Amino acid sequence: MKNIKVLGSGCNNCKNTIKLIDSTAKTLGIDIELEKIEGFEEIARYGIMSTPGVVIDGQVVHVGGVPSREKIQGWLQGK
Repeated sequence: MKNIKVLGSGCNNCKNTIKLIDSTAKTLGIDIELEKIEGFEEIARYGIMSTPGVVIDGQVVHVGGVPSREKIQGWLQGK
């Protein structure tokens, strides 16, 4: 199971990123643990200056803007 964190202030891009990751994982039948992180201190620990940020299993994989469904599929499938 992948641990995925979406880091951001709660803006529409952050909300859309969470929804897109969740729906993509469900479509692929992949179990994930999805967290929303809004605390500035925790976001800053990852060095993210532009949100949303996406962290998978402790590794920053995306910063700024909503990622594409294809990009998310690649993350979830290990590509």
